[in-house]
Amino acid sequence: MTDAEWQADACDAELDACGLSCPLPLLKAKLELNRLHSGAVLKVTATDPGSQRDFRAFARLAGHCLLREEVEGGLFRYWLRKA
Repeated sequence: MTDAEWQADACDAELDACGLSCPLPLLKAKLELNRLHSGAVLKVTATDPGSQRDFRAFARLAGHCLLREEVEGGLFRYWLRKA
């Protein structure tokens, strides 16, 4: 499946990082990604506004693909495809 064919409801694992402050959402996501196989998609839900900057930079620096990000009602959702 290419990134263009990917659907937001398709993920291999989900992480609820709500209520956690920086850098915990990113650290927990990194640990979860370490358990997944290459190409797997992790969906992360967080409440920390700083997570936007963190997840964008992390994906770029680690080589993962940030497939999508959403902001809705104080919730931040990210879909990362593991490199």
